[in-house]
Amino acid sequence: MFETALFSLIILIVSVALMSVRILLKKGGTFPNTHVGNSAALKSKGIHCAATQDWMAIRKKNIFERIEIE
Repeated sequence: MFETALFSLIILIVSVALMSVRILLKKGGTFPNTHVGNSAALKSKGIHCAATQDWMAIRKKNIFERIEIE
């Protein structure tokens, strides 16, 4: 049991170290930005993140549609 936990911990530490090599060794290294809004390929297709799509939908409504009470 102890050996399995120790082996798992070692694998976890090595994995985190290998994933952070680019960040630690590269000058000014940062995590890659994987947000939908920053992808040029998705922008060219007109795809945005959910928050941006909600904002755009609200902006299309006129003032009377915004204050309409159901």
